[in-house]
Amino acid sequence: MSGNIELLGTILAAARAEDRAALIAYLPAGFPTVDGGIEAVKAVIAGGADVVEIGLPHSDPVLDGPVIQTADDIALRGGVRIADVMRTVREAYEATGVPILVMTYWNPIDRYGVERFTAELAEAGGAGCILPDLPVQESALWREHAEKHGLATVFVVAPSSQDARLATITAAGSGFVYAASLMGVTGTRASVGAQAQELVGRTRATTDLPVCVGLGVSNAGQAAEVAGFADGVIVGSAFVKAMLDAPDEAAGLDAVRSLAGELAQGVRKR
Repeated sequence: MSGNIELLGTILAAARAEDRAALIAYLPAGFPTVDGGIEAVKAVIAGGADVVEIGLPHSDPVLDGPVIQTADDIALRGGVRIADVMRTVREAYEATGVPILVMTYWNPIDRYGVERFTAELAEAGGAGCILPDLPVQESALWREHAEKHGLATVFVVAPSSQDARLATITAAGSGFVYAASLMGVTGTRASVGAQAQELVGRTRATTDLPVCVGLGVSNAGQAAEVAGFADGVIVGSAFVKAMLDAPDEAAGLDAVRSLAGELAQGVRKR
């Protein structure tokens, strides 16, 4: 079975045709439980998310701040496995028809086996992977199998990336480019900053791929600001925090559905 890279492209193109940015939501698999995590993904989609990233919980998440680290710890203590990540992708995709990607560090894939991981992700209906710590120059094996299975390879660029480096990264990627709005880890912030807009402009000069901005967006105003210059707005910590702060799982689902609705309005006010 082939993965859903084409669906991802269709959805991002549809958002552009509507003169808006896409809303991309991130939630970790297995948080607060595997079943609860699947319901949370359905809730953010019901609220208005166009694309969802499923985080593969990792014991050393170098890009993630304390909020997502806390959720990862809960998932790992609950015994989450790669099979649960695949189940989350499958059930979320089958229930909604929305493109679902996995965001993961390289070590779990390397240990699991690249061919096995890509084949299972494609079979589950996944659209691709975001790989924040896989160097482009070491990515040939991954890209070979991802392309074979119809999966996007989304690389992360940062404000520190030089123009020549941006060109190398974007030439190797597919699906979209993940532009980190600032140097640092994930988390909600008071402002997204001018660095993000400059980075998007420099990245667009090297590629026709959509450029989506993550790190720091947590409310409708920030989503509207980023939507003014990016093809997609990626929100993770704000959703996870809403789940963590809720008194119970039902309240958490209501909270992320409501937040997705507010952010979906924000990306339409670019």
